[in-house]
Amino acid sequence: MPNPERRRWTRRYLPDSLLGRIVVVMALGVISAQLVGTLLWARQLRESARAEALSAGHAIALNAAGSIRFFRDLPPQFRPILIEQLRTMGGTRFFINVNKARVPVQPVEGNGLVDAVVEAMQGDLTRNLAGNTQAPSVAFAWPETLQVSDDGRMVRDLPDSWVEATLLLRPRPAPVLVIQAEFEPGRWLYLATTMPDPYFLENANPLTWDRVALQLVTLLTALVISVLLVRGLIRPLNKIASAANAFGSDTAPESVPETGTAELRRTARAFNEMQARIQGYLVDRERLFLGISHGLKTPIMRLKLRTELLDDDTLRAEFHEDLDDLDVMVKAALQSVKDTDIHENLTPVRLDTLLARLAQRPIHPDATIECTAEPVSVLGKPLALERALSNLLDNAVLYGERVQVRLSLQGSRALVEVRDFGPGIAQASMSAAFEPHVRLSHGQQQNRTGTGLGLGIARNIIQAHGGEIRLHNHAEGGLVVTVLLAALPAD
Repeated sequence: MPNPERRRWTRRYLPDSLLGRIVVVMALGVISAQLVGTLLWARQLRESARAEALSAGHAIALNAAGSIRFFRDLPPQFRPILIEQLRTMGGTRFFINVNKARVPVQPVEGNGLVDAVVEAMQGDLTRNLAGNTQAPSVAFAWPETLQVSDDGRMVRDLPDSWVEATLLLRPRPAPVLVIQAEFEPGRWLYLATTMPDPYFLENANPLTWDRVALQLVTLLTALVISVLLVRGLIRPLNKIASAANAFGSDTAPESVPETGTAELRRTARAFNEMQARIQGYLVDRERLFLGISHGLKTPIMRLKLRTELLDDDTLRAEFHEDLDDLDVMVKAALQSVKDTDIHENLTPVRLDTLLARLAQRPIHPDATIECTAEPVSVLGKPLALERALSNLLDNAVLYGERVQVRLSLQGSRALVEVRDFGPGIAQASMSAAFEPHVRLSHGQQQNRTGTGLGLGIARNIIQAHGGEIRLHNHAEGGLVVTVLLAALPAD
């Protein structure tokens, strides 16, 4: 299976979280083990039950054949006396009756074990009663519909003393084995009994409710233990993820507790060390930029003063132009550090109020800003967000003059769209627009004093808030800057 296809299959059928995937894998593992074990055990159970039932059937068939031969040899006048004695005093495993014809029986059908026992017993009885005029009949029937005599009497109509020693009718009825054989012309001996294991059909079925319930309890127990174990294992990972998010959006990072297994402790320790190194780098970078920027201001001023002593006006103008450009670059570098390292606490910010205020600022005398905003709040740093959105509006006004700003709620995210009516940006230059000190050709023509840092600063601030910023050209002309931020739930 190709890797892209495997990834699509994984995303489609597996949960996105580590906890969900481990639970699914555990569930599949337990179910597979239970299924294989149940199939093997079911096969063994059925074979064992079949062997036991056939053995019991052979014994009952031999006993029944002896009873039939005994009645055949017994003088007719003694038969009623013997039957009455057996019914009242016992002495045999069968309920016995003599009928003038074969009694119709509703057999248990559709069960392979029943069919095998019946076929084996019919074969044994046929071999042991070769002199009978008709072959004996064997069938299993449920006691609710069992008829015992040719006059229509049912087993439930018999006195309890006649059947309580031979048939199991209460509290849970068991299937009754009925054997009928013609031991002389017009005389049918009716024998009814239960198997040595009366509930052999249920005991041979591996999918009874109690067994299924046991399997479900085992599965649920394994899943609960897995969930509790995995939640304890991934809790340190969640703390590391939270610390990483806080480190990306705040300047006061907190260390991650080094708890859990050896691997998790090692990961937390590595994260804390990495966080300390990055924090030290950021501090050093800020100091370096501030030192270089402030340090360059004095030599630049001295060079400007010295250029005033030049006699050549053209050369003096060229020196002034180069020094002005250098001064702008130094100020831009200093401003870039200040704008991206705004030290603030996170607080709810009403974006609609912020955009409305920014739209009212006097940016350009000929500029018009149309602002349409829904009431949306985000969790962020107010000054940083103001700087980012202000840069976007400034760029839109400088390059398009007419600007449309729209704020809406898209699911759980705030959507800010800033559209200008300028020339737009070539598709090949979209990614380069965010690079520092990169200014496209139309921008250089319309704004010669720019530094090319506005979009880069805005993107850094938006990404530090966990958001996204995108660029695309409008179908009717102009550039559209889209900002997506996580919105706070409405009150």
